[in-house]
This record gives sequence, structure tokens and C-alpha cells, in this order.
Amino acid sequence: MELRHLRYFVTLAECLSFTRAAERVHVTQSTLSHQIKQLEDEVGQLLFDRIGKRVVLTEAGENFLGYASKALREVDDGLSHLKRAGDELSGEVRIGATGTFNISFVPECLASFLQRNPTVMVTVEELAADVIGQRLIDASLDVGIAYPPADPTHLWFEPLYTEEMVLVVAPSHPLAQRRRVRMVELHRQPLVMLPKAFATRTLLDECFHACGAEPVVVAEMNTIAPMIGIVARTQLAAIVSAHAVSPREDVRILPLESPTPVRTPGMLWKRDAKQSAAVRSFAASIRKLALGRSLAARRQPEPVTFAQEARGRRPS
Repeated sequence: MELRHLRYFVTLAECLSFTRAAERVHVTQSTLSHQIKQLEDEVGQLLFDRIGKRVVLTEAGENFLGYASKALREVDDGLSHLKRAGDELSGEVRIGATGTFNISFVPECLASFLQRNPTVMVTVEELAADVIGQRLIDASLDVGIAYPPADPTHLWFEPLYTEEMVLVVAPSHPLAQRRRVRMVELHRQPLVMLPKAFATRTLLDECFHACGAEPVVVAEMNTIAPMIGIVARTQLAAIVSAHAVSPREDVRILPLESPTPVRTPGMLWKRDAKQSAAVRSFAASIRKLALGRSLAARRQPEPVTFAQEARGRRPS
């Protein structure tokens, strides 16, 4: 059953004349008659009685008319809303994001969103993950961009993509010329890391424990930019999200393996909270950008394993 069948049926029910109904929907009488016959065949009942040149609704047609009319109204209202949405979208979107996402992800989302919706007011705050969760619960934020919450009782997490964490070192660091580094090779290496209160630090500590490595944490910082800054000026190394640092002359970015630390960022919502049209539209922008990142990651060449690197060849 197609939408045009419903439109033809409702129009004929209103006109009770194939001639007038065909004129209203801009088709020939034979086309209209054929379409009505197709609809009747699909529902398995006659919807009209043809008495000479007269047309009357059958009992089945009377019963179906209300449902068909309601369905068409819903579709037409939806189309009207879509056509008006770009002009009428307004209000405020309040976003809480952890530091990693404020480097490139959130600005890229905002640039795309505000270009389409210049009348929407957007507020972005860089916050710790637990603060984002609490602000969502007390309704002072609309959406969070972070990692899965420790307690999902009041919060819903919507995963967006997976990201690998990488090692960042200065060009003069002993590991700087490597293609990739195994986690166990960071044993007794001096690192600057996020504090233990961060979920990312917990993930990295678990990876080190799994491979039997114990790095020397000589500094802790709770934001990424200063971590990269000190790495560029010292022989310290840092482990950050691959999306948190852009290629630059004063640092080297190296993939990690055995194991590769992987995180899943996403959107945080307060459960059962009603979202405005502006918030839903911004969320759609986030999903679109996240999908693009996910597809780009899949197109990356297959990494070289440590053993293959030692043999000086790439996988076939």
C-alpha cells in the first residue's frame, strides 16, 4: 500500500465521483479507477459500490476512511514541520563535555550546527565526567559528551564510536622513531598521566596491569593541552585519545598495541528527560560527525604488528 492509494481513496470518498476526484488529484479517470482497484485488492474488501455512474462507500469503506484520513493528516503535519523546522528552530542547547572533546569534536559539531541554526543559543562547558552527570540529573545541562557513567541509574549513555589511545612523545624521545609501541615497553618509562579520578586513567592502569608493565608517573594533569605541552618540552611521554592531538612538528604520535587501549565516547542523557527540538537537532549533528569518524577509522590501513615491523614488512 502506498501513500497515493490513501490520497486517491480519501479524495474519492469526499467527491463520490470518479470524474471530480480524478480532476482533484490530477490523474485520468482510468488511472484513478485502477489505483482504487489495487487498494481494494490489497485490503481484500470492496471499499466502494459502483451503481451506474454513482459511487457510494461500502461499510468497509466507511470504517477505513477515518484511519486513512488520520494517517494522511499525520504525514502532512510531519512534512509541514520539516519544512518549517529550519526557519523556526530556536531556544538554547546546554552542553557539558570532557576536555578531550572540546579540542576538536565539539567545535566541529558546533560549526556545522550553528551554520544551519544561527538563532539557537549554545552554551558549552568543559567539565569532569562526574560533574556532567550531576548537572544532567539536576537539569542544568541538556546533553553531555563523555564516556559511560559509573552509575547509569539516572543517566542513559548513547555510544557514538570507538577510539584508540596513542602514545605522544617529543621528537628526541628514544621511542620517537618507532612505528608503534607495545604497552609492556613503557615499563619504567616516565609518563605524565591523568589523575586516578579519571575513568581513562583507570583504563590505562588496567592495560598496564594486563601486560605486566609499571610506568613511572612523574606528573599528573587533568587537562590534555598542558600534557601535550610538557611532552613537547621534556622526555616524558603521555597517552591520550587519538582525536585529542593533531599532527604537529614538536611531538610524535605512536599507535599502542598489546593491548591497544580503546574507549567508547558517547552522549549522556538524563533518563526520561524531554528534549527540545534544538537539542534533538544538535544531537543529530553529533551523530553525523561521529559516523563520519567511525567510517574514516575503518578506512585506515591495517596496522603493522610488532613482529612484522621487526621483519621489515607490511601485512599482505
